[in-house]
Amino acid sequence: MKILVVGGGGREHTLVWKIVQSPRVEKVFTAPGNAGTAAIAENLNLHPTDIEGLGKAAEEKGVDLVVVGPEAPLASGIVDYFDSLGIPIFGPTKAATQVESSKVFARNLMEKYGIPCPKGAIFSSYSEACEYLQEQRPPVVIKADGLAAGKGVIIAGSLAEAQKAIGDIMEARIFGSAGDRVIIDEYLSGREVSLIAFTDGKTVSPMVPACDYKKIGDNDKGPNTGGMGSYSPPGFFSAGMTEKVTNDILAPAVRAMAKEGITYKGVLYAGLMIVDGEPMVLEFNSRFGDPETQVVLPLLKTDLVDILMAVVQGNLDRVKIDWSSEACVGVVMASAGYPGNYKTGFHIQGIDNIDKDVLVFHAGTKLGDDGIIYTDGGRVLTVVGVGKDMAEAREKVYRNVPKIYFKGCHYRKDIALRELGRLNSET
Repeated sequence: MKILVVGGGGREHTLVWKIVQSPRVEKVFTAPGNAGTAAIAENLNLHPTDIEGLGKAAEEKGVDLVVVGPEAPLASGIVDYFDSLGIPIFGPTKAATQVESSKVFARNLMEKYGIPCPKGAIFSSYSEACEYLQEQRPPVVIKADGLAAGKGVIIAGSLAEAQKAIGDIMEARIFGSAGDRVIIDEYLSGREVSLIAFTDGKTVSPMVPACDYKKIGDNDKGPNTGGMGSYSPPGFFSAGMTEKVTNDILAPAVRAMAKEGITYKGVLYAGLMIVDGEPMVLEFNSRFGDPETQVVLPLLKTDLVDILMAVVQGNLDRVKIDWSSEACVGVVMASAGYPGNYKTGFHIQGIDNIDKDVLVFHAGTKLGDDGIIYTDGGRVLTVVGVGKDMAEAREKVYRNVPKIYFKGCHYRKDIALRELGRLNSET
């Protein structure tokens, strides 16, 4: 098979890394890819939302399957377009992607079909939103309706903060048209976890759960990012809880979409808060998580291509998916200034010096004409360790991260630390 992976981040490098292990695969293309994918696949200089360009390339290269990483091309209808070309593609249609591209759509779906989520209200008027705020007790959660690169959710600790957030979103338009509407949600306190599942629209097969870290700094200090690290599986999330979330949230969401006339195929990601032992949906995403994919796929024992094809063909019930019982920890190395303004083009050194059993997934990197790898984004690398338990996986990662260097690089030192019983923090 020839497979095209759309995207150029750490999630896509991980997908490519896993896909090339399949005996069914002859060649992998990535668009646009990065310096990491360039070593194991052929990068194509195409933007993920250049859907017609991707279609033309797929036809020219004789691609047998397309796998979509980021949300933007999904929300733009890439799956519908490739379906019209007759080229098999893994991912949800534009209509199905609304569970991520519109938080209002997702909330209405959950409320209609009784899927547990926080109490909240939807507003398309700035003044009405501010009026509603006056009746709320902070903290509250402010969400932009549309896609905002993982940064459209703001936890406001005071009314003043909440008003500023609504003003930034709806008046200053910091997220553009994504801020046409906002949701004001109650703040939930508990343990956060991500559970992602494969689904062909009928069968729902969960992956191993993972926890990610959104804040830039240790102990969850500073602004939100796209994710500074993750680990799998969290000790507090049992196999029974995975089954409960699958039965009470993931499968009902897929069935609800079907009742609305939408077949959901691909991966469905539930961002959850466990409140007094009960899971509540904070958000749905319509694709593999990032950085969760970097710690979930290394634990997958089944051939990923078999799963992807079963989803596309609608026979996921025929594939037995096996997972390792090991633990996995991933630490993101970021550029100075991220998640704000940052510079790129710095030489990355030391990747060749890390231990053989440690993985490095590239995100914001590019291969120079001189053969040197340079920084090319905010999140630059995810360094990943797999071990028999969390302590071993974590030790492997943090022994190797300091061996890699680029100017201004920084990373969190506390990823998975709470799993070792050294932190009381549960957020």
